[in-house]
Amino acid sequence: MRPAPRPVRSALAVLTALSLAACSGSSAGGAGEVPVRPTATDTGTATESPTVTATVPPLGAAPDLRVEVVADGLEHGWDIGFLPDGAALVTERPGRVAYIPSTDPGVEAVPVEMDFGGVMAQGEGGLLGMVVHPDFASSRLFTTCLNYQEGGTPVDIRLVTWRLAEDHRSAEHVRDLLTGIPTGTGRHSGCRPTIGADGMLVVGTGDIADGSMPQDLSRLGGKVIRFDLQTGEPAADNPFIDAADPQQRYVLSYGHRNIQGVAIRPGTGEIYTAEHGPSVDDEVNRIEPGGNYGWDPSRGGTVGGYDESVAMTDLERFPDAVPAVWQTGGMTEALCAAAFLEGEQWGAFDGALVVTALKGAKVVILTLDDTGAVAEVTVPAELDDEFGRLRAARLGPDGALYITTTNGDNDMVLRVTPTD
Repeated sequence: MRPAPRPVRSALAVLTALSLAACSGSSAGGAGEVPVRPTATDTGTATESPTVTATVPPLGAAPDLRVEVVADGLEHGWDIGFLPDGAALVTERPGRVAYIPSTDPGVEAVPVEMDFGGVMAQGEGGLLGMVVHPDFASSRLFTTCLNYQEGGTPVDIRLVTWRLAEDHRSAEHVRDLLTGIPTGTGRHSGCRPTIGADGMLVVGTGDIADGSMPQDLSRLGGKVIRFDLQTGEPAADNPFIDAADPQQRYVLSYGHRNIQGVAIRPGTGEIYTAEHGPSVDDEVNRIEPGGNYGWDPSRGGTVGGYDESVAMTDLERFPDAVPAVWQTGGMTEALCAAAFLEGEQWGAFDGALVVTALKGAKVVILTLDDTGAVAEVTVPAELDDEFGRLRAARLGPDGALYITTTNGDNDMVLRVTPTD
């Protein structure tokens, strides 16, 4: 059993220049200043904006948090999908799906029999994100992302739709919903699907460590893509829907490195993503249709390989690139999943964006102002290096936050709720 949670640190803990101190496993507390991203001058040269203090109206007291273990015995739980009856499914990266009969603490995870013979579980690749279809009560459909191989040869990353049996013990393949997302050795195999406010499927992908991939609109790696969950066809209002290249029609935004989290902001429908940086500048981005987010390790095709010394958002090469809403600065936490908290029970965290961290082994809570900018940053002590590497984050239908650990040995599903 894990030790009892420590009291939450100040709800208004703002980290100056992102002094999360991930290497030491500690985090800052108390009020401070919000680091401001670089901006571009009229000449296109990146300059550092001065650090400013951001304030927001008081939203009430931030709650202490209760963390409970729902289920354990998993291996690299990658994503969580909730069923209408209160149960849940969890994808495991080696190529398994677990059925969680309820979200009550202490339940036993039950394996779901599925044909995952085509899954390439290598490096960061394998069975990845998932969504449960909105009409699951009648269709019993859910869709997963996976790295696919044939005869040991990598083919692509694809989204596959399945039908869960009535007894929850097995699931049958229904269709390959979307194929052709580039794959490689497994590196930078981000594939996080989330259903948008309009019902379209929004998926963040990784660049598979291919230097030319993020800026190449004819390939789906290093992108946010958007398409119909039922047909697999690109959304009719995508920014490049009239492009001659059929792949480009799927693209919502580009110039990304390795997206791991996709979340929809309640009330606005805005898309936020969490993304791995190289050795600096993990990012949280607000997605603008057609936007270039400035990652180009090919330096415009002038260098071979994968030059990770370039800026994460290269405002010198791309003056019109969309700057990040928030960055980790001179280090990385390996940001992963993203989810918005919602409900009065969350007090000051109502409407805040939660981001998990793999290397940082913590949760970061970003309080946004009305414009969508990050006003405050909080690291709750209850989830700061208490459970190891944290991956999935989804808000359950009961209003609780559910998180998976991804340590590779007896991984867990955690239920996080505000205390009374």
